[in-house]
Amino acid sequence: MSPTRRDTTIGAAAAALAAGLATRSRAAPAEGTDMTDATTADLILINGRVTTLDRSAPEAEAFAVKDGRFLAVGRESDVMAHRGPETKIVDLKGRRVLPGLIDNHLHLIRGGLNFNMELRWDGVPSLKDAMDMLRAQVAITPPPQWVRVVGGFTENQFAEKRLPTIEELNQVAPETPVFILHLYDSALLNGAALRAVGFDRNTPNPPGGEITRDAKGEPTGLLIAKPNATILYATLSKGPKLPFDYQVNSTRHFMRDLNRLGLTSALDAGGGSQNYPDDYAVIQKLADEGQLTVRLAYNLFTQKPKEEKDDFINWAKISKYKQGDDYFRHNGAGEMLVFSAADFEDFRQPRPDMGPEMEDDLEGVVRVLAENRWPWRMHATYEETISRALDVFEKVDREIPLKGLNWFFDHAETISERSIDRVAALGGGVAVQHRMAYQGEYFVERYGAGAAEETPPFARMLDKGVKVSAGTDATRVASYNPWVSLSWLVTGRTVGGLQLYPSRSRLDRETALRMWTENVTWFSNEEGAKGRIAPGMLADFIVPDRDFFSCAPDEISSITSDLTVVGGEVVFAKADFEKLDETEVPPAMPDWSPVRAYGGYGAWKAEAKKDSALRLQAVACGCANACGVHGHEHARAASGKLPVSDLKAFWGALGCACWAV
Repeated sequence: MSPTRRDTTIGAAAAALAAGLATRSRAAPAEGTDMTDATTADLILINGRVTTLDRSAPEAEAFAVKDGRFLAVGRESDVMAHRGPETKIVDLKGRRVLPGLIDNHLHLIRGGLNFNMELRWDGVPSLKDAMDMLRAQVAITPPPQWVRVVGGFTENQFAEKRLPTIEELNQVAPETPVFILHLYDSALLNGAALRAVGFDRNTPNPPGGEITRDAKGEPTGLLIAKPNATILYATLSKGPKLPFDYQVNSTRHFMRDLNRLGLTSALDAGGGSQNYPDDYAVIQKLADEGQLTVRLAYNLFTQKPKEEKDDFINWAKISKYKQGDDYFRHNGAGEMLVFSAADFEDFRQPRPDMGPEMEDDLEGVVRVLAENRWPWRMHATYEETISRALDVFEKVDREIPLKGLNWFFDHAETISERSIDRVAALGGGVAVQHRMAYQGEYFVERYGAGAAEETPPFARMLDKGVKVSAGTDATRVASYNPWVSLSWLVTGRTVGGLQLYPSRSRLDRETALRMWTENVTWFSNEEGAKGRIAPGMLADFIVPDRDFFSCAPDEISSITSDLTVVGGEVVFAKADFEKLDETEVPPAMPDWSPVRAYGGYGAWKAEAKKDSALRLQAVACGCANACGVHGHEHARAASGKLPVSDLKAFWGALGCACWAV
């Protein structure tokens, strides 16, 4: 696959399609009309169950792609009329096709810089498994490097329902620094990490955090974010960093794992210590070289407390809203607008009260943004912050109308009915993320189950017609897996299994899917450009490994993609479509990177190797008879939960003959 695609994606042919096909019939050219280059497809997919999310034609069996956009969608006989001598045909064999998923809040640019250094516990089912991964990674990590687990998981996902102890970390890694970030509430450091960062009995508690200590005043290794996560950011930043070329490689691997999960676009929400333009050099290089496999609309996040207004004034001089192309474009300001309005989302701690300076600080920034016609996104967890921010927005709107600016709140877990109406009246929106899937237990513990039933009230906001979409807020406070979010929207359960929401607060599967596709496009001002499978729209789509609409509810979070296509180009393929994948990503660097062994979410690469080994064992098995329960997979039986771990033990009464091999 050629690494550069800008000339085709935004070329004249694509522009003609966008202008001319959006209102055309989905049928082939009229009989007798000559096929032209403009109507000859590059790619046609047939024999599928295509969920288009186009309300005028919600289902299709085939579609054609030309110059990175959908050319025709509908009946196979009509779509095949666009076949030419060079057209590639893909038989979907009855598989479900969905529009590509779009994350409304992802820290991809920052996360990509570090992805190759991080051991991901996202989706790992037990602490035992997590510690086995940690032990193996420690064994291959050279000094002075750290082993770091940087968020994306919760203790409640583990069967043991707990975090490791400092003693357990020290046993596994007596000399290698280990840093484990649990959401944004705490971090665990082993003894080697404490030495590496220089924490001892004389180290004072920094602003925004607590270093817990033993009876002798020595740091224990537990850092607590109280009242905010500054201590966690600052400590993590002391670790080694990857060189530029490795950061490029790291970002490509992060996008690869996102593609594996069906993500084709994201709104990047900036992040702490992510300065523009300096810390955007890696992503800009990938964009310039046509190597982005996830479309990005990026927001600029202020970096300097008390100097936020100056940040945005300066950025408005060197960058313009919407600058870029369909793969990499400026999306305005946020999620941090002013530090005095940042209400930290740790539900283990009491709700923080914003200081009296919040309104003046925020008004100064919002005026700059409104005057420059920059949309903004604003981090706001609690109603108390949201209502005060709306006072400011309404004041500015009376002098500088906000109409036409697609501004929105991020998170909004406890937004009130009154504030929802005020957001709608000002033409704003609300971008929700699945933070409650990871912190729901803590919210219920502090505020009660009743208070959690509509936290956030996404179903009610949709009923009111407010602009609402979904995302993750990954990679630290939640995982980047979009299917975990979709499962949360549909089932109302946390990753730990707690039922948060009654049926009235949950979504049906189609509505949830729209929250992850077409609804997100308003938040990047790309309505009509993507999010559906329809003629003229960007050809971003996926074939999930199981049918999202018919699989069991508890399977939704386990979905991955067998085929992911961005702009008509295959960026990930496996199983039936593996031969279509021409994307070549060099091995993860450095050679000790956890990505080489584990891949990313759910340690999928290690699991794939395990399954492959079991298949090979079955093929090579020399026993005369297969077990009636496990076939020739005797190793799987030995490692399973049923009482066959002793291969010579008797379990024949229940039908297993693995003991007899």
